[in-house]
Amino acid sequence: MISKTERFEMRLDVELLERVDNWRGDQADVPSRAEAVRRLVQTALAPSSKTSVKFSDGEKLLLLMMGNMFKHLKVKQPDPDPDFIAAMIFGGHHWAARWALAGVFHDHEDDPTNVRFVVDVLDMWTFLERGYEKLSAADKELVDKEASPFGENVQFSGFDGNNESEHLGIANFLVDELERFTRFAKRDLNSHFPTLDRYTSMLRAFRPIREKLIGRELSASQIAMLLLTR
Repeated sequence: MISKTERFEMRLDVELLERVDNWRGDQADVPSRAEAVRRLVQTALAPSSKTSVKFSDGEKLLLLMMGNMFKHLKVKQPDPDPDFIAAMIFGGHHWAARWALAGVFHDHEDDPTNVRFVVDVLDMWTFLERGYEKLSAADKELVDKEASPFGENVQFSGFDGNNESEHLGIANFLVDELERFTRFAKRDLNSHFPTLDRYTSMLRAFRPIREKLIGRELSASQIAMLLLTR
């Protein structure tokens, strides 16, 4: 038996404490609150908690029923194979799901902060590109001169596929799957060089301007200023 030599106190709000009580009430031995919290912590910290796959009885039944439906309908080459799913469930080999379906059973989830950042970057570059396109030839020359060498090609470069893969994935999903910021559709948004620092600097200058861009575009001087902050 593991000795419990370290002591610490904690406080829980009423709602969380009620959830702990409900959980321990479902256990066969109805542990004390302290023991219930200890078990929950051990479960959360267990090495297998992020690598194992668990199916409830209801989920198992649904998977088997769907597999039988695929067979009955003679669906060609269903993925995953119903026979594999059945063997996994009947044999208790739930771990095999993560091995065979790595694209489904993974622990990655986009960071909401990164999502917000990418949205802001795409919004900023929409205004930059659109504003530049509407400038007169003289104003474009002004941008080229004042923001040299960045004023020659006012176009969104994307994110680095090697070091900013999550940002690139979010951008591609927004454009290709959600059909937002369609200006950037069918473009290769892999910049092949780091971009986060420069976009962060540009956004810092753009956000105060963005609040006033209702029904109007960026001016030549504003475009030049934003390009230079990179």
